[in-house]
Amino acid sequence: MRVILLTHGGADIVLEKLAALENVEVVGVFVETVTTPKRGIVEKLQRSIKYDGVLKTVRKLVPKTDSAINDAGISDPTAEMAERLGLPVFKVDNFHSEPSIDLMREANADLGIIYGTNIIKESVFSIPKHGSINLHQGLAPRYRGGPPVFWELFNGEKEVGITVHFVASKVDTGNIILQRTVPLEYDFAYGSNFEQFISSFQSGLREESANLVAESVKLIASGDVQPKPQDISIGKRYRLPVKKEKDEMRWRLKQRMNRGENAED
Repeated sequence: MRVILLTHGGADIVLEKLAALENVEVVGVFVETVTTPKRGIVEKLQRSIKYDGVLKTVRKLVPKTDSAINDAGISDPTAEMAERLGLPVFKVDNFHSEPSIDLMREANADLGIIYGTNIIKESVFSIPKHGSINLHQGLAPRYRGGPPVFWELFNGEKEVGITVHFVASKVDTGNIILQRTVPLEYDFAYGSNFEQFISSFQSGLREESANLVAESVKLIASGDVQPKPQDISIGKRYRLPVKKEKDEMRWRLKQRMNRGENAED
């Protein structure tokens, strides 16, 4: 079975797992390099204030010092792994551009794998013969959209889900192939810095996520897959939290710390 992978990065472990599968050939790794939409300065400021507040927006406007990290010098583990495995890599500005779509069609893939991207339109996810699958860090259908982990933590959940599903026109609503749950317990060593905790927690999900994608591809390649339709009347689609919701998260965490809760309770 011929597969293509679409990603913004961080897919090196996935590629390694896919390359180890029998009867599966990765015929293209597509990395989208422009990951945020082009917006005017006014819209950027409005969005920044909405999601991060005035103070943080002002800090963003302060020129960075010479010691700031140069993003151009950061290595690309996904491309490095692809090259190590001898897989073709295509860096594109936009998955939905005509040149990108032409390249995907030329790959003549049976299945597309979407791992860590923005929303993909049907003009792209329907290109492979059998459509595409997506890795979603959330327990669909209860938690669709994102961002991962934030809303589960906000709602006091004790676990988060990892879901691999076929891609449909509505976000995270396609038939489920495989799903796992992982315990979620806030580590109060991070204080109220939930952003740092979430980043660390997500890093810990990479191996399990890659395994789930590889298992799903193996099932599809063997013909043993039994997709399960989602009941989207359950749960909801979540979106980016605004500043008020982030402040509420910090308040809730501080309340728990004041009550003497810790990661072992």
